[in-house]
Amino acid sequence: MPATASQVRIIGGRHRGRRLGFSAGRGLRPTPDRVRETLFNWLQTEIHGARCLDLFAGSGALGLEALSRGASALLAVEQHRAAAQRLRENVKLLNEQAAAEVLQREALSLLTRPPPVPFGIAFLDPPFAQELLAAACRLLEKNHWLTPAAWIYLEQDAARPWPELPQNWSLHREGRAGQSAQRLLRRNSTG
Repeated sequence: MPATASQVRIIGGRHRGRRLGFSAGRGLRPTPDRVRETLFNWLQTEIHGARCLDLFAGSGALGLEALSRGASALLAVEQHRAAAQRLRENVKLLNEQAAAEVLQREALSLLTRPPPVPFGIAFLDPPFAQELLAAACRLLEKNHWLTPAAWIYLEQDAARPWPELPQNWSLHREGRAGQSAQRLLRRNSTG
């Protein structure tokens, strides 16, 4: 891999220290190491065996980190062809093909139908310039993409107000680093 290639580093788990290339594109900014470390500290007792959804996957930093730390399954959704292809290559490099699926698809269109099996952890880190969080959260809830006590991670531009979220989601933790703000929420079953 050329030294000038865009790279992301796995920071914990069985793939710790691995550097993976990704297709740099407009709006693509992997979640920084420090933020990922904080997030996975928050999720440390929840990640093992979890089914994870990385909805705006980009470089795949969040989903691949989850697999490295013991998640049992990952669905990574990325609409840009080059980024999705590079993510597939990285899944293969890590020998995680049995646990990970990469879909090249627009995230909101995917969420219009229920999934075959709901997810226990969802990562939502859309491009900062687009206002996709509110619609994605609404569709996740409406179309049963989440397990009854799912964890939902949101990341957005710190200068923006947080969108209105489903009433049965409660704030568990929040943080801020540089230009990004992060929230970890817990879904409370309404059933």
